[in-house]
Amino acid sequence: MDYEAWWLILIPILFGLGWIAARVDVRQMMSETRQLPDSYFKGLNFLLNEDHDKAIDAFVEVAKLDTETIELHFALGSLFRRRGEIERAIRVHQSLLSRADLPKNDRDHAQHELAQDFFKAGMFDRAEEAYKAVLDSSYAVPANRALIRIYEAEHDWPKAIEAVRHLHTILDEPIPQLIHYHCELVQQSMQSKQPDVNYINEELKKAEQALLKQQGELRSNAAAVRIAILRSKLMKIQGDSLAERKYLEGIMANAPEYAGLVAADLLANYKTGQQAEAGLDLLKQHYLNHPSLDLFKIVFSELRAQQGAAPAWHFASESLRLHPSLLGLDKLLEVELKAAADGEKPNASDRVLPDVELSLLHKMIHKHTQRLDRYSCSSCGFEARVFYWQCPGCNMWETYQPKKLEEM
Repeated sequence: MDYEAWWLILIPILFGLGWIAARVDVRQMMSETRQLPDSYFKGLNFLLNEDHDKAIDAFVEVAKLDTETIELHFALGSLFRRRGEIERAIRVHQSLLSRADLPKNDRDHAQHELAQDFFKAGMFDRAEEAYKAVLDSSYAVPANRALIRIYEAEHDWPKAIEAVRHLHTILDEPIPQLIHYHCELVQQSMQSKQPDVNYINEELKKAEQALLKQQGELRSNAAAVRIAILRSKLMKIQGDSLAERKYLEGIMANAPEYAGLVAADLLANYKTGQQAEAGLDLLKQHYLNHPSLDLFKIVFSELRAQQGAAPAWHFASESLRLHPSLLGLDKLLEVELKAAADGEKPNASDRVLPDVELSLLHKMIHKHTQRLDRYSCSSCGFEARVFYWQCPGCNMWETYQPKKLEEM
């Protein structure tokens, strides 16, 4: 009975204490709410209604009334940046950094926001400096990723490689484009008047090592194909035509979809060895197994050069029958018109379209095939007449298929 009586006394006491605490909290909250200017709530309302212009005006007014509102300044800076008012965003974040009493976490936050402002403004040198300032903070990972994007945009491949290595010390994840960074250095060296063979070989080894480490995470065999292409070019520089041919034929066998990118080099290799006919037979057979527009053009042109108009037109007509293509027909008419201009007049039975005014037909078809004779980025849709390993539009890697738009 004593135990039950004790609880009867305790319950009202606990209830009373809870009521008092709730009253205190409510009064404190109401007091703090009254201290906030009306502009703050107006700004929130505008922001919820996605009226950013009026929201910014309201928040600017609050910031003028209360300079201690750090979070509000961050929100204001982000809104300015999203609207493209980069100068105003920079001023907001620089004003925060100028405060001596700003806590370290908020200082790092402001520094990172300022770096994003510079990056969006295209001020890469200042963005790089700002991102480097937060590499030892909680913003290290996004800052590192941003630095990699900056170095890619500037084609500063040594710095990009160093940034990737630094990111690996923080986050253990594959960076597939590391392979391409080394390939870009090789490409640059090969374009010089006197390529450094030893340097090229070392960079290719590094690319191959990166390829082995990331083999399981790669989306495609594009990186391996690029390394093989560069290896073949190195062999050509060194005068080893047999090794060059080995790499090119390896690409044809292991990545047949990329045959159009290497067919011209392979044919030139066979011609150097006085084996033009064998090279043409190889490409023709590959086309029959793996048809592509790029390969069609090379085989057709070489057939005509080696064997004359009739075999070339026969190949073209059979190919177009099996794989109808406006680009293929456009190429066929172009070559036939050129032959007519050069004084070659094949028999009517050899011509694909004997009763059509070829010049007019070619003009009509050529006009419509200009857009189709391009490679396209699968990420942003940027179209180009040449094949890119990195899209010039969105800077993404390996987003170009080795196929023309018409084939896709």
